[in-house]
Amino acid sequence: MRIEGLVQGVFYRYSTQKKAQELDVRGWVRNVWDGSVECLLEGDQEKIETLITWCRKGPAGARVEKVTTEWEEYKGDFEGFSIK
Repeated sequence: MRIEGLVQGVFYRYSTQKKAQELDVRGWVRNVWDGSVECLLEGDQEKIETLITWCRKGPAGARVEKVTTEWEEYKGDFEGFSIK
């Protein structure tokens, strides 16, 4: 998933990690050089969809303009959720 807008410097990654851990979603989140944030998520589809919905708004200081998602087959590669 890629999140575009004012999403760097507003605790977006930390807040995403916290929400993912609450939902028991695994994967990672990182800043991208172009100012966007990128996430890779694994887990229950309903919980992932809940996290995607949250990402469309983000934390209080964020101004999300666009969220792009791409679905893949579950691989089970992650044990937790990290910030890269």
